[in-house]
Amino acid sequence: MAESMKFPTVIPERDPDPDNAVIVALGCNDKGVWASCAESLEAALARFRAEGIDVLARSSWWSSLAWPDPTDPPFLNGVAVVRTDHDPKALMQRLARIEDVFGRRRGARNAPRTLDLDLIAYGRLSGDLDGLILPHPRAAERLFVMGPTAEIMPDWRHPTAGDTASTLAATCSVGLDARPVPAAARP
Repeated sequence: MAESMKFPTVIPERDPDPDNAVIVALGCNDKGVWASCAESLEAALARFRAEGIDVLARSSWWSSLAWPDPTDPPFLNGVAVVRTDHDPKALMQRLARIEDVFGRRRGARNAPRTLDLDLIAYGRLSGDLDGLILPHPRAAERLFVMGPTAEIMPDWRHPTAGDTASTLAATCSVGLDARPVPAAARP
């Protein structure tokens, strides 16, 4: 089992700068070979370093019904603020490689998945970078992304909307049932 960090965590000597934040969302609703989705997500975070991705801060895990089909298994989600020397496209390639290692199979859109890693923001970059759209085009409307982001970086401002993570979390329209997993239920 992967060693768990305390929740939420900001590593003080590496306090992330909201204007330059590189934010990665993590999600799981199919534990695959792991004992739980929480264990899978912890292991994925541990794998980041091997791919040249340093975790500067991470949220607690948040639970929500699957979207758009709530009859699918519920999701566990969180976000990490990272530092990397990879440009956005190379970072997405590394994240896809981690998903592959964790058994991610791409099939039907929004199907259950062992690991889902999304690049939410890369500093203040915005626009279409050869098919990679930054910031993530739907993140601002998803409580299971903005809630965890607000937890660790409440003053982070969305690069195009201009609103803070706290404001966006309060006005999300998708995943409104998302809530932090109580401390007693964490691994």
